[in-house]
Amino acid sequence: MESQVQLNNDRLELLDRLKQTAPDLWDAESRVLDIAYQDGALSGKIKRLIALGIALRAGCTNCILAQTRQALDAGASKEEILEVIVVEVAMSGTTGIAESLRVIRLLDELGKL
Repeated sequence: MESQVQLNNDRLELLDRLKQTAPDLWDAESRVLDIAYQDGALSGKIKRLIALGIALRAGCTNCILAQTRQALDAGASKEEILEVIVVEVAMSGTTGIAESLRVIRLLDELGKL
């Protein structure tokens, strides 16, 4: 499996290019994301953990990497992220395990595992 840190860095570079190429689109999307992940009845951290579970279920590599990093940045612990994986695997079976390996690799590369 390739470096998840490098995949995430590539994702961020391309995202910057999208922001430059379509600033109006990005501004609108940014506002939606700010609203979606702000603290409310659920904290931003919990929302990021929920988003990680959804990303794993969807099998979206970019989403998995982004939500793992965002959850960590929001203060999620390794244990909380691993519990998300357990729930996702319970819902998805072996495909959930396959997608979760990306998170395990990223946490390992970041020295969090």
